[in-house]
Amino acid sequence: MTPYHDDILSVYARSFRDNWELPALSEFGAKETMTYADMARRIARIHMLYSQIGLQQGDKVALVGKNSPTWVLVFMATITYGATIVPVLQDFTPHDAQHIINHSDATLLFIDENLWEGYDFAQLPAIRAVISLKSRHVLAERSAEGEPTVERLIRNLTRRFNARYRNTFAPADVEYPAMSPQDVAIINYTSGTTGFSKGVMLTYGNICGNVMFGIDSRLHFRGSRNVAFLPLAHAYGCAFDMLVPLAVGSHITIFSKPPIPQLLLKAMAEVKPDLIVCVPLVLEKIYRKQIVPMITRRAMRWALAVPLLDTAIYAKIRHKLIEAFGGRFEEVIIGGAPLNSEVEQFLHRIRFPFTVGYGMTECGPLISYTPWREFVPSSCGRTLHNMESKILSDDPSTIPGEICVRGQNRMAGYYKNPDVTAMTIDEDGWLHTGDMGTRSADGTLFIKGRYKTMILSASGQNIYPEEIEAKLNNMAYVSESLIVERGKGLTALVYPDYERMDADRLTVADLSPIMERNRNDLNQLVAPYERVDYIQLTPQEFEKTPKKSIKRYLYS
Repeated sequence: MTPYHDDILSVYARSFRDNWELPALSEFGAKETMTYADMARRIARIHMLYSQIGLQQGDKVALVGKNSPTWVLVFMATITYGATIVPVLQDFTPHDAQHIINHSDATLLFIDENLWEGYDFAQLPAIRAVISLKSRHVLAERSAEGEPTVERLIRNLTRRFNARYRNTFAPADVEYPAMSPQDVAIINYTSGTTGFSKGVMLTYGNICGNVMFGIDSRLHFRGSRNVAFLPLAHAYGCAFDMLVPLAVGSHITIFSKPPIPQLLLKAMAEVKPDLIVCVPLVLEKIYRKQIVPMITRRAMRWALAVPLLDTAIYAKIRHKLIEAFGGRFEEVIIGGAPLNSEVEQFLHRIRFPFTVGYGMTECGPLISYTPWREFVPSSCGRTLHNMESKILSDDPSTIPGEICVRGQNRMAGYYKNPDVTAMTIDEDGWLHTGDMGTRSADGTLFIKGRYKTMILSASGQNIYPEEIEAKLNNMAYVSESLIVERGKGLTALVYPDYERMDADRLTVADLSPIMERNRNDLNQLVAPYERVDYIQLTPQEFEKTPKKSIKRYLYS
């Protein structure tokens, strides 16, 4: 294990100075592009405001809103000031968000105005001021007698800033404090499928481990371009759509709309990114909606059965898919959830440049990754060189056990929750991930499923519902599914593909025989102890976390 020892804030100061005139931040559909000079100046203005408010290093600043250039500015300004940022996913209800803000001990809140309408300032007693991300106006504040109001400080900020820098804020003015690698930079509240949100304390050392690995791997580079469409409040998007690009001089185009494939592909075609970081759901939707209808036509099935002709067809599909994503990217990195095995096999067959990584919020997030040319199908990459991994199993290469990791990227613990921290990180420093898998000799990890979702069959066999769901999700008129235990057997909850049903003029009544065929076909593909007894249709999509994992605890 070889950790990085860089001062991560000096990396950002150097990047902002060296890339002064290069484009840094844009929002898709908007005309303004912020250069690194613009960004550095605006960060300095926020630093001045923090200083005037009396914010200290280590104080907490909460941030709630959709992806936007201003969101990025507040995040970067906070960590480069030495304060702790608390990004709160906009998907949280106001009640849950207010609980998180209070639990984090935040004293300042930046928020989208439309979200603030559902909040109650009286329920946030520690917050001194609430500031609009868009207008920068103060939405609510508390000020002690004799203290200047935050609203007044913001109103006078431009004059004070110009007086201090005499209208010539220059690269030499970009200096950030030297923070200890153990200092907490981010408290990231998880939104896991177990229903319990915990405040993950990520340090400057954790940021350094993820960012420097991204730099060394040339995931982003000076002048490269990327489209940031994953939630930046989540560790995955935060690290590889924002923190790494800004450390090297990349141009980030922020996609603030919902990641609907048609809109997203339009953005990709315009921006032509050099790297694409995404979750499986995006590729799986494109595969099912655009590729499956094409390759299942009778003439196409015949052509794909002919040697050499199939190679030419696959090459054409690969080219079309690459062009759809802008045609310029080195690879697509898939993370955040398991990739459907059928989709993975197809992408591998056509030589599409993709790889699957593995991580979790508690590691900020990266644990394993392999470049696409070295990627082993069904794996999630090799353990990083600044991390260690082990499997709690008598035979880690063949018998699944819990994956445990430790190293530079591992969190400091859960904020104000020593009991759960002690349950998660053992006395030897190993973080127990809760994921079950195997590990090859070179550190490549293969995930089977979650320990907490594993079902023990009546015969004592371990059943991983995610593996059964991956097969069922590829069957006729199945949009998504969930395998649950009912009595002594397994039931599949299925949300039908209503869009395809409408296209084929089918009603819900028509689905009964189709689902029974699906069940029989599924049971031919799984082990006897994994067979499904019944398929139950659900009228609504399963409720999900912001990274699009089903909240299983709601259905089990």
